[in-house]
Amino acid sequence: MSILPPCPQCQSEFTYEDGNLLICPSCGHEWNPAEAAVADVTKVWKDANGNVLQDGDTVTLVKDLKIKGSSSVVKVGTKVKNIRLIEGDHDIDCKIEGFGPMQLKTEFVKKA
Repeated sequence: MSILPPCPQCQSEFTYEDGNLLICPSCGHEWNPAEAAVADVTKVWKDANGNVLQDGDTVTLVKDLKIKGSSSVVKVGTKVKNIRLIEGDHDIDCKIEGFGPMQLKTEFVKKA
């Protein structure tokens, strides 16, 4: 019995093969495992200036950011140390001094 990868959309473990495609019965997503492997390798995160970002980098905000559910604002020029890059709409997982843990978009930061 071969071990198949989980669904890239819903992370369901119940995927099955149909020809050269993998199918998820939970969400109905179909994908080619060879193409998915290439897409994962080529993911590159870039800041507002086009510089490549990596885990552990220090970045600076290029725009004032309102904090959802609060009246606080993280000001332009705030340094964020030791970022962690993640998949999703918000690409950066970090901790900002005075504000706590949050997620940022790469388009609002520049590499320090």
